[in-house]
Amino acid sequence: MLNRRTFSKAMGLGTGTAAASLVGMQGASAVSSTAPRGKGATPATPEANRGPHTSFSNLKQVRAGLLDVGYAETGPQHGPVVICLHGWPYDIHSYVDVAPLLADQGHRVIVPYLRGHGTTRFLSSRTFRNAQQSAIALDIIALMDSLKIDRAVLAGFDWGSRTADIIAALWPGRVTALVSVSGYLITDVEAQQNPLPPAAERTWWYQYYFATERGRRAMESASGRHDLCRLVWDTVSPTWDFDDATFERTAAAFENPDHADIVIHNYRWRLGLADGESRYDRYERKLRARPTIHTPTITLDAERDPFTPPGNGSSYRDRFTGPYDHRTLAGIGHNLPQEAPEAFARAVVDATHL
Repeated sequence: MLNRRTFSKAMGLGTGTAAASLVGMQGASAVSSTAPRGKGATPATPEANRGPHTSFSNLKQVRAGLLDVGYAETGPQHGPVVICLHGWPYDIHSYVDVAPLLADQGHRVIVPYLRGHGTTRFLSSRTFRNAQQSAIALDIIALMDSLKIDRAVLAGFDWGSRTADIIAALWPGRVTALVSVSGYLITDVEAQQNPLPPAAERTWWYQYYFATERGRRAMESASGRHDLCRLVWDTVSPTWDFDDATFERTAAAFENPDHADIVIHNYRWRLGLADGESRYDRYERKLRARPTIHTPTITLDAERDPFTPPGNGSSYRDRFTGPYDHRTLAGIGHNLPQEAPEAFARAVVDATHL
């Protein structure tokens, strides 16, 4: 899921190019912001196409790099592109209400399944099931290339935030604007060797569980994987009143044949317990330097996410050197886009006006 993070209350609206404007926040209270609003910010007005939605009507597949990528798409074909990136244990349904809001604003919205999730498959059985951070970022670059998308707004949480941050840092010309839940999540494997306070370490129980073969076997078992992921959902989103059907729609994405290998490698690699591949070494060297991000950025923190430390984004503020705004969503947990879709969509629109 996330690295070591930060965030506490949200809102603000950029008008965008479409006539419709986004709805007022549901489930999020006041705004907390550390920088001036973007140009064109206006009060929200009610939105007719308000959720909750349960599915995407347009699911596609495309060969991109090492993968055959499954993705949802909505909005006008020639609209400015927004790519929404999910984390673990989540899937494209984290954006099932965000996507139509952005489509109503005139955006072409792409929501891909990350490697090891849903209908995304490796093209070759011989490819190492690698989930180090730069490999996942390059998946998204390959997807953009295959879809002939030169630049896009990147918006994500959890693994998705990390992926979006990396692309903005290493390939800034591909990113129009950035929305990053929990701020700067680029992993420094060496720094990850340093222990956290015990209470914080307890929150990461599953990461250490995955470092064991017992944890791997749990992820390889359909029932063990299902129940473990459900426990994570319940723990990290303590105020989200989701039903069983909402979880099951996402849990279907964990039946991907590579899911266990991808998840286990991701967390072991972060802890320095699994090797990456030499083909990614040059990217990882750059990421170890904690490169700054110059792209116009809005960072979002979820107040009730147990991974969110105090400080209202102060711990990573120096990593964002371009136009910037920070917002904290009161009463919201880890799966921020699905728990507060209007606030997330509004941040995407506002980021394009910074």
